[in-house]
Amino acid sequence: MTAQRPLDFLWFLPTSGDGAHLGSAIGRRTGSNRYLREIAQAVDRLGYLGVLIPTGRGCEDAWITGASIVTHTERLKFLIALRPGTTSPGESARQAAAFDRLSGGRLLLNVVVGGNPADLAGDGIFLGHDERYEQAAEFLRVWRGLMQGETVDFEGRYLRIKGGRLVFPPVQTPHPPLYIGGSSPPGHQLAAEQTDLYLTWGEPPAQVAEKIADVRRRAAIAGRTLRFGIRLHLIVRETDEQAWAAADGLIAHLSDDVIAAAQRKLTEESDSEGQRRMVALHGGSRTKLEVSPNLWAGVGLVRGGAGTALVGSPATIKARIDEYRALGIDTIVGSGFPHLEEAYRVAELLFPLLDLSTRPAEQNLIDPAAIFGGGGAISASAPEFAQALADRAR
Repeated sequence: MTAQRPLDFLWFLPTSGDGAHLGSAIGRRTGSNRYLREIAQAVDRLGYLGVLIPTGRGCEDAWITGASIVTHTERLKFLIALRPGTTSPGESARQAAAFDRLSGGRLLLNVVVGGNPADLAGDGIFLGHDERYEQAAEFLRVWRGLMQGETVDFEGRYLRIKGGRLVFPPVQTPHPPLYIGGSSPPGHQLAAEQTDLYLTWGEPPAQVAEKIADVRRRAAIAGRTLRFGIRLHLIVRETDEQAWAAADGLIAHLSDDVIAAAQRKLTEESDSEGQRRMVALHGGSRTKLEVSPNLWAGVGLVRGGAGTALVGSPATIKARIDEYRALGIDTIVGSGFPHLEEAYRVAELLFPLLDLSTRPAEQNLIDPAAIFGGGGAISASAPEFAQALADRAR
């Protein structure tokens, strides 16, 4: 039996704002550069692999945000949107190669094809759902060729390129890893043919298993293999009871009118199959939010995109993560409200139970009992900590 790959664990940068209560101005925080830096520096210290920066009209620009923060971190990777419909493959390749090179190889790319049609129209994109994936397939063929050092001549239905070339290559070869979501057949096909990691939103394990099986089948036909990840919110506390109380608190100030308005917008204005599946999990009702053991759909009452959270104690959430890992998931892109505090909770409570690909950047060499037990001095019962400090001082 092949050993499981250690988990890659990423966090989320809330560039459109943050807070402790969904759908409420109580405790609202702006997504200022200073606040986003605080989160990025915290998760860098805590041992997360990277951060996802969202994209779209309701967010700060992902590339500018990433460039403004990356130099304030040491090893953190940045998962930034690559949007085939909004830029040319040549310009996008130069931008990605520059970020990857100047950051020392810390770029990950999230291929974003879909979105709200009204928002897409505002960006000048009027292609239908399936056509957007056809255009993205042409874009990625050109983009990947450029990043791999090829001189590209290409003529397709949507793109025409002659003598395309990238002078300054990326650090990572053949190019920074390509992540992609998408729950429709065209999304699965594009993932299978041209990307490195398929990222699903947090659906019940049986539904995730079906999606992974379909993408794997399509990839095998194309002679390829790829990895799999999941995008989830996390509400972890020391006990299950405390975690469920925190989940209830997250929507405590959420009115039925706000829920109804959000659900109308999500169902009427989106052509995303993934969004349709998110809405179907709860149907806009507060009464049936635990859609699978410890998988809570309360976030999706008002938030588009990833709308589910794993809720429970560290042991409980680890058990649920293990179920996804058994399906082939090796990457988690997590988040929690508010993102600064929840990043600490997840790292401190959950990380010790997980087999992670990274470890905390800052190791605590002082016995916690010596500090919190009183006096702030190293206890005689932990000489190894004293020796570690002495070794560090040499």
